[in-house]
Parts: sequence; structure tokens; C-alpha cells
Amino acid sequence: MNRIWNSVVGKLWGTILLLVLFVLFIITVLMLEFLEDFHTEQAEETLRQEAATIGKIVEQHDNVEESISIISDILGTETNALIVDDAQSVFLSIHDGLNKEVIKDKILDDDQLSQIYTTDKTIIRKMLMPSMSEDNLMENYLILAFPLESEIQTHGAVFIYQSLEVVSKTSNNTTRIVFLSGFIALLLTTLFTFFLSSRITSPLRSMREAALELAKGNFETKVPYTQRDEIGELGSAFNRMGKQLKHHVEVINQEKEQLASILTSMTDAVITINKDFHVQVSNPQAEQLLTKWQAENNQLDDSELPNELRHLLEHVLDIEEELDEELEIRGEYFSVSISLLYSNEYVRGAVVVLRNMTEQHRLDKMRSDFIANVSHELRTPISMLQGYSEAIIDEIVTTEEDKNEMIRVIYDESKRMGRLVTELLDLARLESGYLSIYKENVEIVPTIERITQKFDQAAKESNVRLNFEQHIPSGQPLEIEIDEDRMEQVLTNLIDNALRHTPEAGSVTVHLSTLENQIIIKVSDTGVGIPEEDLPYIFERFYKADKARTRGKAGTGLGLAIAKNIVERHDGYLSAESTVGVGTTFIVRLPF
Repeated sequence: MNRIWNSVVGKLWGTILLLVLFVLFIITVLMLEFLEDFHTEQAEETLRQEAATIGKIVEQHDNVEESISIISDILGTETNALIVDDAQSVFLSIHDGLNKEVIKDKILDDDQLSQIYTTDKTIIRKMLMPSMSEDNLMENYLILAFPLESEIQTHGAVFIYQSLEVVSKTSNNTTRIVFLSGFIALLLTTLFTFFLSSRITSPLRSMREAALELAKGNFETKVPYTQRDEIGELGSAFNRMGKQLKHHVEVINQEKEQLASILTSMTDAVITINKDFHVQVSNPQAEQLLTKWQAENNQLDDSELPNELRHLLEHVLDIEEELDEELEIRGEYFSVSISLLYSNEYVRGAVVVLRNMTEQHRLDKMRSDFIANVSHELRTPISMLQGYSEAIIDEIVTTEEDKNEMIRVIYDESKRMGRLVTELLDLARLESGYLSIYKENVEIVPTIERITQKFDQAAKESNVRLNFEQHIPSGQPLEIEIDEDRMEQVLTNLIDNALRHTPEAGSVTVHLSTLENQIIIKVSDTGVGIPEEDLPYIFERFYKADKARTRGKAGTGLGLAIAKNIVERHDGYLSAESTVGVGTTFIVRLPF
């Protein structure tokens, strides 16, 4: 029921119905009052005419019986009469029904009606008298007193009376007709209202259903319209709106997809926050950072952001200025760029762009350390070359033996400088892809054995046991396509490092085996080992472990980087396992 009254049909029907009811009520009240007065006046006029006629009959006829006969014919069935002479005695009485004497006495005794004997004007009066049809019932009567004059009777009167129930019956019949007409008018109004409402609301319902479809994202929905009125124009405007909405949504989706693609493809972390420091939008890189920060510390003071970044954002939002700064967050270095977001003229949040500079910091430190190491490595031989050369030129040495010793030192230091430069060039060429790899089929077992035996003398001088082990089926030649010279360079570096990092009475083992379609070469030592924090970085260039772990024979920090690049150019993999105080194992995996 509420749904009907809240609809346009219900409201329109209710409005028109109330308006029609109000009009019908006013018309009915006025009409009933008019009809009641009209019927009363008609009854008075009828009584007046009948009284005048009776008066003429009485004046013209002396025969009483003849007069009664004529008067009885004139009077209506509901009308009665009394003819009274000047002595106020009843000359003639025509009464059909009960309570004749009581009614007669009330009429004759009424003071207002008695004035008819002294006046020439007709007197009309309404009185409550007993009913002529039922005992113990009172009815209203309309009584007309008409003066009567004749040669026989002077100043008599004719009293004609009629029960107003006749008028009431007539009025009731008229009232029923009026109410029936009102009901028919109300019914017709209701039907017309529903017809009109349906004509108006049918396209509105179609528009409502279409609007719901638009809300669901179905922008192909159209409103059918054939009318050329305001509703038709509304339907046309609705269809245009749907078309425009589709276009705008497509544009927004395209821009959203572009923005999402840009954010996703960015290597930097992008975070959008509101003024309450709650994250609104973030790209995958930012989500990884947030997850990492939350995993590191479960209590972030009810904030998704670490305190370092939160304090910086509070400062930016307070001064309402953009900021570019480098910030350390939980041991990592980030380049932070903060831009403000505005809603009209008010700041509603900020966009934070984070770039992880930790690796850059580490590389800068490694580069700085490498430059210092290279400078030191170059400065020492250059100083020695310069000093010994000046000594020879100035003929400070006097003996041939001292002169030869100086020349030997000059030669060794020049070789050392040449080796350093060669390693730098090799690494640069490998990383740039300009160093050529010439592969050929090589029997791996004798090759590895030959490279290992090359270090027998160095192992004896260092008092380190050097072993070669293989787990290859005997009598089965194992060939692999490699660049023998470059692979020898790799193994030479690994074995040399193992010997340098192994204390006296230790051992270095070169182990050769196969696993599925791979050749596994392991170089293991019983040296001091590599700390766990250094292990992930030993294959990076510029990195150089603590010189204290070597026996005064520190390298340049380039050998392992070169070895890793060579192995990867052979589609292989170089890894390391180490335990401090136990030893280190380098593992070369090559496909065959």
C-alpha cells in the first residue's frame, strides 16, 4: 500500500480524487439545500393554490355537499383541509387518517394561525403534530391559513395542512439521485485518473528501469519513446545522457588503465595517502614495501607507514610544500619525493614516490673502496717502478747483483699492473658483451686434472694439500662444448683463491661429477670461510672481502665477478657455500 501511495500514480490519483471529492461535496451540499428549499416552496405554492381554489368554490357554491365533493377532488392525497366560519366553528373538514380531532384542535388553538381571522394575508406555519398514519408518532406539518369571505360567512378561513414527510420523501429521492450521480462521477474520475496516470507513468517506469540498468553499468540501455511531448523529450535526453555516460566511463577507464599500467610498470614505489595518513592507492612495489615494513614490526602505532616516513609527511602537510629528500628507513636508504593533492583549495593528501637507493649506496661505497684499492694497488708498483728506475738511472747501485734485483722488482710490479688492467678490461668486455667466447668440444676430465696439477707447486709452498677427485664412469670420455681458455681462467681463479684462503696444513679439493644433464665442478677448501653477510655480494664487481682472511695476498676484487660472467656466457651457473671456520665451496654447473 505504501508503495502505491509513494508512486506517481498514487499521488496523481489521490490528488485528483481529493479535488473531485471536495468539489462534489460542495456541489452536493449546495444542491441538497437548494432542493430542500425548492420542494418546500413548491409545497407552499401548491397549498396556496389549493386554498385559493377552495375559497372560490366555497364562495360560489351554497350547496355544502357539492362543495365537499369538488374540494375532495381538488385536494391531493396527502393534503387535508378545514374550513372555519367567522365564529371559528368548523364549517367543513376533510381529513384522511388518524388523529383528526387532535390535529383540528391544535390548528384552531394556535395563536399565530388565529390571526387569520383579523387579516387578509395568508399565514404559513410549520407545526409538530400527531401523525395521520401511526399512533404515538409526531410529524412536522406545513399549515397554510387562507382568509375566506362570502355572503354567508364573513371572515372565515381555510386551513390546508400537509405532512412534511411527503417533502422529505421527495428530498430523499433527490438526495439518492445526487449521491448516485456523485458516485458515478467519482468512479469515472478514478478510471480517468488511472488511465491518465498510466499514460504518464509508463514511460517514467521505463526510464526508471533504464536508470537502474545504467547504474549496473549497462550503458547500451535505451528508452523507447514515441511521444512528442515533454515526456518524449525527457526520453530523448535520457538516451543522450546514457550515451555520454558510456563515453565518459570509457575515457575514465582508459585513463585508469593507463595510470594503473604506469604505476605497475614503475620501479619506484608510489603511495597515495589522505590527511589521516591512511593509504588510498599504491602500486605493487609500494605494497611490497608496506608488507615488508609491517612484517618487520607489527606495531606501527596504528599506522600503515613507518614512523620515519610519517613524521616527514606530517611536516610536508603542515607547511603545505612539496619535498624531495633522502631518508633512511629501517636500515635502507630511500629517495623520497612528496607532492601534495588538492581538493579545490584544500590539501586532501599527498603522493609519495619512494626509490630504494640502498643498492646505489652500496655500489657507491664499493666503487669508492675499489677506487681506493686500485689506487693503492697502482700507487705501490708505480712508486716502486719510479724509485728503482731513478736508482738505476742515478747509478746509485754499484753491484751488478743489486742492479739485477731492482730490474726484477720492476718487472714483477709491471706484471702486477698489467694483470690488474687486464682484469678490468676483461670484466668490462664481459659485461658489455664484447668479449668473444670460442667454444669447442673438450674432454673435461683431463682438462680439469691439468688445471689442478698446475697448482701443485704453489700448494707445496703453502703447505696445503691439493686433491683432484672425479665421479665419472671409467672408460667413458666426457666431452663438453666450452671455451677452454676462459674456463681455465675461471678454475684458476677459484683454485688460487682457495689456496690463498686456506691456512697451512689445510686442504683444497677439486671435485668433478655429473648430475642429469649437468657437469658439476666443486672447488672446496678448509679455510677461514666467508661471513654470511658477505656471501651474497662476493660475485659483484668492486667487492673485496676483508684482507685479514688472506695470508697477505689480497686480490683486486674482480676475479669472482669475471668468473661468474664467463660461466654465465656458457649458460652455466656459479654459486658458493661457506661456513666461517669450516671452509668454502664454489660450485660450477655447466650443461652438456
